Amino acid sequence: MEHLHAYWRMEYIEAPNHTERGNPFVELPKQNDDRATHIVHRSDHAYLVLNRFPYNAGHLLAIPYREVADLADLEPEERLDLMNLLVVATDLLKKALKPDGFNVGLNLGSPAGAGIPSHLHFHIVPRWSGDTNFMPVIGNTRVLPQSLDLMWERIMNVHNDRPDTAEGQHG
Repeated sequence: MEHLHAYWRMEYIEAPNHTERGNPFVELPKQNDDRATHIVHRSDHAYLVLNRFPYNAGHLLAIPYREVADLADLEPEERLDLMNLLVVATDLLKKALKPDGFNVGLNLGSPAGAGIPSHLHFHIVPRWSGDTNFMPVIGNTRVLPQSLDLMWERIMNVHNDRPDTAEGQHG
C-alpha cells in the first residue's frame, strides 16, 4: 500500500477559526516578514500572499489591507488596486509556473464558501491541463508538489525580475 502524507492538513483541521485568534489577513502584513508569511507582493491598498491551505500549487490570495466584507464597501482606489494585483498575480504565476490557465474568483459570505467572510479576498489558482485526477475525486486528497517556502522562493525569483517592481514592494 502506498502512503501519501499531507502533514499540513492537520494544522488546517485543528486551527481555531479566525474569530478566536483574530483576523490573519490583517495580522500577516503587520509581521513585516514576507518570507515567513509568504507575502509575495505589497501594493498601496492590498497584498498578494500564498494561500496557506491551497487548492493547487501556487494558489495566491489578493487581500485588501482593510477588513471589508463586500465589494461595495471598498473605496474606488482599493478596487483598482485589487484588480491590478490580479494582473500582477497571473503574470508572476505565468513566469514562475507556466500554468495553462487560471481560476480567479472570490467567495462572498459563509454560504458561498468564504472562510473569513468579514474580509473579502480573491483567489488566483493556477491550472494545468489534466491537473485534476482521481485523487480529489476518489481519495478526497489534493497532491501539492512543492512546499509553500519553496513556492515563495520560486515566485520571488521571477518577481524580482519584473520591471515594475519597486524597491520595498515585497519586503
